[in-house]
Amino acid sequence: MRPTQLTISVRATTRNSETGFSLLELMISLAVMMVVSSSVLAGLFRLTKASGTVSNRSEMHAGVRNATELLQQEVGQAGRVSLPNTPNPVTLGANVNAGGATVGVTSVASMFVGEQLVVDAGPTEETVTLTGVNKDTNQITTTFALPHNAAVPVQALGGFAAGVVPTTLASGSTGNVLKIFGDINGDGRMVYVEYRCDTASGNLYRQSLAFDAVAKPARTAADALLNNIAVNPDGTDCFTYQQRTINGTTFVIDVAITLTVKTAQKDPITGLFQTETKALLNVSPRNVFNVWQLAGLGVNDRVQPTPASVLALLP
Repeated sequence: MRPTQLTISVRATTRNSETGFSLLELMISLAVMMVVSSSVLAGLFRLTKASGTVSNRSEMHAGVRNATELLQQEVGQAGRVSLPNTPNPVTLGANVNAGGATVGVTSVASMFVGEQLVVDAGPTEETVTLTGVNKDTNQITTTFALPHNAAVPVQALGGFAAGVVPTTLASGSTGNVLKIFGDINGDGRMVYVEYRCDTASGNLYRQSLAFDAVAKPARTAADALLNNIAVNPDGTDCFTYQQRTINGTTFVIDVAITLTVKTAQKDPITGLFQTETKALLNVSPRNVFNVWQLAGLGVNDRVQPTPASVLALLP
């Protein structure tokens, strides 16, 4: 029996559906897929590089921002003089008569020879200069103009003239080394802090120790506050100072801080290190500034001298 037209059409359709793609169609499909894939991969590659650039800059910026914020806070506190107030404020331990005397106090912490202390309050308040401090017995030696009872308050007022150590002082601050001291942390304990901008090694070092420490320890890697320091544009110093002199005493009333840092890794797009310069041009050590103004008015019993122990730490 001859096949009908419907049977022939069904068989032709079945054969056509089983033929699949031709080689030419397959090659065209692959080419289109490769073009699309390469575009996507190129975009991802560019995005990865851009992400690396942002990550590098963010890390660099965070590091220099934290360092300059700490510098600003500590320079602002430099020159502050105080006595510990915990667990209780310092008081005289016994009655004392007018004249030279050695008397006990509740604590001699942060006291030093040459310091000017305010003893008592009201009409019997006076300022005395210490000529002796005994840490073993908690005793001070000075000359009193007035008699005082036991338990009257003892305070340290004013500030250090050299809270930011002037460049004119022997072994003082320099363009790459900033030296400060005082109650930097506001806890009644005086410390000596030294910042060293070492562009040769790429480190900004910070050392902090008690103001009456016997010796300054050698710098170590643990002292590095930043480890990506670079030379400032035009060779500008890391630290510059505005200084004023009254009656032979030099006061640093303003510090300018300029730090240039570079990224830890090269930029993935340019292949170069990225750099950033952070400048703080008017950082005022407020305690030094205050006693500079007092000295200009002739009020010298609030201008504290530099402790001998700090002078020994400067070199």
